[in-house]
Amino acid sequence: MGVEIKLTDRDLPVSPALVDFLYRRIHGRDMDVQWHDQLSEVLVPAETEKRVEHARDVAESVIAHPVGQKVIFRAYELFTALLTGDAAKLAAFHRRFRFILVVGCPRHGGTYLTKQLFHALGQDPTQVPNVIAHDGFPNATPFSFGAGYSSHTTMLLQTAEYLAMVEDWFGNGPAIDGKIIVPKKATKAAYQGGFFRTVFGDDAEYLITLRHPLAACISTYEKSGGLPANGLFSARSNIEVWAERDLLTGGTTQQQLQQLRYFDAYLGYWRYYHLQLAGSGLARDQQWRVVAYGRDRLMQLATDLKRRFGAAGPVEDFQTKLKLERHPDWIGAADGALHQMEAIWTVQGLPFPKAELAEGW
Repeated sequence: MGVEIKLTDRDLPVSPALVDFLYRRIHGRDMDVQWHDQLSEVLVPAETEKRVEHARDVAESVIAHPVGQKVIFRAYELFTALLTGDAAKLAAFHRRFRFILVVGCPRHGGTYLTKQLFHALGQDPTQVPNVIAHDGFPNATPFSFGAGYSSHTTMLLQTAEYLAMVEDWFGNGPAIDGKIIVPKKATKAAYQGGFFRTVFGDDAEYLITLRHPLAACISTYEKSGGLPANGLFSARSNIEVWAERDLLTGGTTQQQLQQLRYFDAYLGYWRYYHLQLAGSGLARDQQWRVVAYGRDRLMQLATDLKRRFGAAGPVEDFQTKLKLERHPDWIGAADGALHQMEAIWTVQGLPFPKAELAEGW
């Protein structure tokens, strides 16, 4: 007995991110490259609607072009490989590319390291598109399911699209020790660690950024419109939307969420993220390098990367400022979370630089 299942691009449409990338690539338009400055967080709803509308407007011109056809076909080919377990196609990809992924909770220094990694490889980060460099795409999340949506299926398709874009963007680049190096900020790898390990290969490297939760909380609300006047949590920016999702996934009810102080909500998110990072499979047999947030430490790692890849010149300065004194009543809970996470990571056999994090940068 044989069963034939047919899915078309109507069931699994091309992502707006891929359409936009190809449209700009094909027509010589400037790429969307704001990721490297991190001056502000994009507020979610309006930006999402804008991207979908733009993709709808330009999709026909992309699909009509040979380059668009080639990359889109390749994306669906890789999607099928991920969907059906075609290891040979991934192995061929791994023979050509080697990934260095920067993984950490938002506002933990990952963007700076990603930028310096591109510099170390002789590439101008201000010319690298968001979708190639940053953590918005592909979208990996805790599992969710709804009308016409499965987070796992979406993750598979977007990952395949990203890999097709990698071939297009990096494919003619120079090889180092036989492979083309591909940097990527991959915050969301924490949620689906085993999947990311498989997709990016056994020789992928992971730069793991950690930060004191109170300092990260302050940085988050600063970039999201400030601390809400009532002191309660509100989902306004991308990071805050991710925090809300993780809290609900972890068991917080919607009613409880509406009554949570901002810091309590953020701390719940910080705990959940780092539990996922330690336990979802990303740490298994991988090349991890953990760095605690701080000017000297991040700049030293950036210097090491430049030295390793033979890049000349000093690294970019990284500015930090102590801010914990703004919320002295939150410090005890933050330090308690650090102690808890140190214990969990130690049991997992992972390094957790609690003393460095306790500096509070």
